[in-house]
Amino acid sequence: MLKNVLKWFEDRLHLTEVVGPSMTHPVPRSAKWWYVFGSMTLVLFICQIVTGISLSLLYVPSASQAFESLEYITFQAEMGWFLRALHVWGSHLMVGAMTIHMIQVFLFGAFKYPRELTWICGVLLFFCTLGMAFTGQVLRWDQDSYWGLGVGMSMAGRVPWIGPELVHFVLGGPIIGGEALSRFFALHVFVIPGMLIGLIGLHLLLVIKCGINEKPTPGVLVEKNSYQEKYHDLVEKRGMPFFPNAAGRDMIACGLTLGLLFFCAMMFGPSGPAGEPNPSFVQTAPRPDFYFQSIFAVLALLPPYMETFLILGFPILAIGTLFLLPFLSGGGEKHWRRRPISVAFVLTLVLSLGTLTYLGYLAPWSPVMDAWSGIPTPPAYVKGRTPLQLQGAIVVQNKQCRNCHMLGGQGGKRGPALDDVATRLNGDQLIRQVIQGGGNMPAYGKHLSPEETTALTAFLLTMTPDWQHEPAAGYPMNPRPTQDPVPPILPDS
Repeated sequence: MLKNVLKWFEDRLHLTEVVGPSMTHPVPRSAKWWYVFGSMTLVLFICQIVTGISLSLLYVPSASQAFESLEYITFQAEMGWFLRALHVWGSHLMVGAMTIHMIQVFLFGAFKYPRELTWICGVLLFFCTLGMAFTGQVLRWDQDSYWGLGVGMSMAGRVPWIGPELVHFVLGGPIIGGEALSRFFALHVFVIPGMLIGLIGLHLLLVIKCGINEKPTPGVLVEKNSYQEKYHDLVEKRGMPFFPNAAGRDMIACGLTLGLLFFCAMMFGPSGPAGEPNPSFVQTAPRPDFYFQSIFAVLALLPPYMETFLILGFPILAIGTLFLLPFLSGGGEKHWRRRPISVAFVLTLVLSLGTLTYLGYLAPWSPVMDAWSGIPTPPAYVKGRTPLQLQGAIVVQNKQCRNCHMLGGQGGKRGPALDDVATRLNGDQLIRQVIQGGGNMPAYGKHLSPEETTALTAFLLTMTPDWQHEPAAGYPMNPRPTQDPVPPILPDS
């Protein structure tokens, strides 16, 4: 009966004509355990699709309900914590497996002729996977995701000429809110998975058409005029069919991967939620997922004057190098022992990222986390101020601005010092900076009342050094006391 059913489908779909050649195509006999990481990544992606669809049935992509729905899934829904853990650890393992796969491809010279397009497709898959990981972290909609998105948008805002417009386009507005969450939900659920599915199909097609890279042999060079003929002779005479020989190892590796996924999900559980998002509460010490910890460490430890160059320059250089690699080194030696520069590059990259990741777990989110409560406002900054300006000084202290900004030589160093802010920004610019954010500063528009914003701006307008008695160009010329008023002499009581 089963044969009749299969025959009925075969007569109509002709699956053997499509699937048969793909399953039985010959591969090099040397394609063994180092070649299983691509299949491991694919099975993890399938798990992400299954668990992601299940989570989307309960998740509410609304700024007012996302956090509550996440708490419901984690703490109330039947086995919801385990479903979230599978999705989170599936993301971690997928990034790890794809990273190992790319390193193996690079060291084995599989990016060389005639597999240039296969390599480029793999690079795009890697960046799409990182995009899935980043957008997935945003959908947690907790403190970690909010500040992670703030850091990401501050990086995008430094792009020359189009930085502000790019941030506005990604967030759907000037601040991180419901529009941003809706856009990242669409990216995570529809756009990026669609791109991944298309790229995976293209990648598998290229692997079948161009063949699986043979294990490199020292001294055997890639020569474009003769490589294709030598490769076909190799796989036809000394090769083996993909199924069941190579596919068997892939299935064993995928089974072990699923076992590791279930073990990590059961033992360590999901990530977050780490508190409801609140940009005015910076004492949360947020942390990104491990694959972005190196970026966090760079931003936390490097001096500010180097950040922009590294944020904009290094990614462009790295992406350009990855895409141009098969064209710059498309022939010659494949074996890693004959390519010492490549080995040194991989070791340097792994050690650098590993060290930065380790430092990322140690690096403070802000140099002075208790500055808002532990360091008082210098008396010189409140003497002779109007009631409105004094109210602004209270806002600076209560909203924890000094965790990231220095005042009177004390406070955080993540943002510029406030002592001379009035010489750099006028009133309108200060209001826009507070409400919309920019650079490393998140938007506080939804967390400050209009009265608090007015008072804060009034106080900051007095922040000029002794040599500068006029505010920046464009300021309304509000009088600023240049001398402390003489206090009245009160009679003894």
